Amino acid sequence: MFKKFTNGCVRVMNRWLPDPFLFAIILTIVVFIAAMIGTGMGPIRMIWAWGGEGGEKLGLWNLLKFSMQMALVLVLGSALASAKICKKILGAIAGLAKNKMSAIVVTTAVSTICCWLNWGFGLIVGALLAKEIAKRVRDVDYPLLIASAYSGFVIWHAGLSGSIPLALGGDGYKVGETVFQATTAETILHPMNIVMCLVILIAMPFVNYAMHPDKDHTITVDPALLADEKEREYSVNTPAEKIEHSKILWGIVCAMGFIYIVYYFIQKGFSLDLNIVNCIFLFLGILAHGNLRKYVDAIGDAAAGAAGILLQFPFYAGIMGLMTVTNDNGVCLAGIISDFFVSISNSVTFPMWTFLSAGIVNFFVPSGGGQWAVQGPIVMPGSLNVGVEAGRAAMAIAWGDQWTNMIQPFWALPALGVAGLKAKDIMGYLVTVLIFTGIVGILGFLAWGVFFPG
Repeated sequence: MFKKFTNGCVRVMNRWLPDPFLFAIILTIVVFIAAMIGTGMGPIRMIWAWGGEGGEKLGLWNLLKFSMQMALVLVLGSALASAKICKKILGAIAGLAKNKMSAIVVTTAVSTICCWLNWGFGLIVGALLAKEIAKRVRDVDYPLLIASAYSGFVIWHAGLSGSIPLALGGDGYKVGETVFQATTAETILHPMNIVMCLVILIAMPFVNYAMHPDKDHTITVDPALLADEKEREYSVNTPAEKIEHSKILWGIVCAMGFIYIVYYFIQKGFSLDLNIVNCIFLFLGILAHGNLRKYVDAIGDAAAGAAGILLQFPFYAGIMGLMTVTNDNGVCLAGIISDFFVSISNSVTFPMWTFLSAGIVNFFVPSGGGQWAVQGPIVMPGSLNVGVEAGRAAMAIAWGDQWTNMIQPFWALPALGVAGLKAKDIMGYLVTVLIFTGIVGILGFLAWGVFFPG
């Protein structure tokens, strides 16, 4: 019965899910119409918001910095993985997978742990590991293997790089005259958050394996996708070529990069963001390749995989603009969704309904920072009215934000770029992951309210 359901989801997604770019266009039209109805504003006002109101607010070009960061996550991570030493490390981990079951379990578990530690790191490492495992376990279903690698991302916002819980630390989060604060002990390291994460870490690998199709329906990897390219041969004869292969220049660049990274952690502690993750990938890649010319070529080979990010992210930024634009009464579409769930809540159910509403909003605003900007001003004051502490309310938004990433192609693009697959190839399996993690989230937040009421 379980496999029949999964196979049905796979067939539906393969038949009906369009290319991620067209998916973004369809979402844009749906949100455009819904925002006009919900806010009462006209089409010209909506188009102005979609474009970012001249670049001043959320809109088409508001995610340019983030788009570049995400493109670099993919390119720098892929370039690093192409170095000989990294292939050996990934190969050693992949060696733990001896059959189909261990292939899915190892991929899911490693991806989940890495995403909990840092989402950017886990997103790329999971896909790279899955490709390496596919070389060794040839009878494993390749789309399911990549879906398993991506499924670990469902835990990122409950982990150490979660932007929403981190925003409540330090000076806190201010709404009007009220400042909301919560320590990591009340958010990321809260016993219920840890329990929910452990349930997913332990159970999800086996949920993923239970979806593995039978032999007749298994899609094995195209060997061409996994073939290691023949190592380039370089001539070092001219002065220009000698400069390109200079160990002195390579050493200077490596030294500067790693001195900066070490000093960063001395100054900031173990505080990871996209910039420092990319910085680590950059200089580890240069170090691992042992040669600036080789690294330049590795970057060139990896850059093509970032095409989907560069094309689609502006349109998701436009959707965020449509979701957050307010009319003269301060009403926006995202606010309408959040307000509805707040209005039907009490102290126990408030986080559960917040989790569900955040999952809906995330489908249209697939960014942790964007999600917080949209829902924080609504949910956090609402939590005071029903007697829910700040940490629990914030984690409900965080869990909802990560939850529907499973059926939102936005975040899957880097993994798909590495794997050489399309979104429709993996989304059928991720519907089951969505249902499983949704149950964990609903029951977890209800239990949080019962056993840790504040």
